[in-house]
Amino acid sequence: MAILPIIELPDPRLRLVSEPVGAVDAAVRKLMDDMLDTMYEAPGIGLAAIQVAVAKRVLVMDVAREDEPKQPLCLANPEIVWSSEDKNVYQEGCLSIPEYYEDVERPKQVRVRYLDRDNKVQELEADGLLATCLQHEIDHLNGVLFIDYLSRLKRERVVKKFAKAARQRED
Repeated sequence: MAILPIIELPDPRLRLVSEPVGAVDAAVRKLMDDMLDTMYEAPGIGLAAIQVAVAKRVLVMDVAREDEPKQPLCLANPEIVWSSEDKNVYQEGCLSIPEYYEDVERPKQVRVRYLDRDNKVQELEADGLLATCLQHEIDHLNGVLFIDYLSRLKRERVVKKFAKAARQRED
């Protein structure tokens, strides 16, 4: 298992649409394990493969609280097959946009179909934080960031801030 480097805004790879995996095999399971290690180390509650520069439709998450046992979820080719009309607002952050948080409104409940670690099709109904996290990570697989839900002014301000920081690191 390895800790992988997390790419950050303004890296253009964050806007790529990830490719489906053909099957969950040993290579995909290793990627999932490395992603879990990376997510826990960061620390975060969700990570999409594109955030570690792998354009595959794979994500991992664990929304268990610190005082609870770990409950890792590994999903390949996840797709939202239903979402509620009721909405929820959560303050979201992202490992690829470090130390920036903003309220985002999303459907309160979702049903997601995916392949598990054993390459079996599963469905998961989620609400609350888990539903928000699933939607956030699936967005990553489609090249969408949580800042895309903000006003144009807020989004542009964040992108400029991270672009400036990236230029300063290069100097």
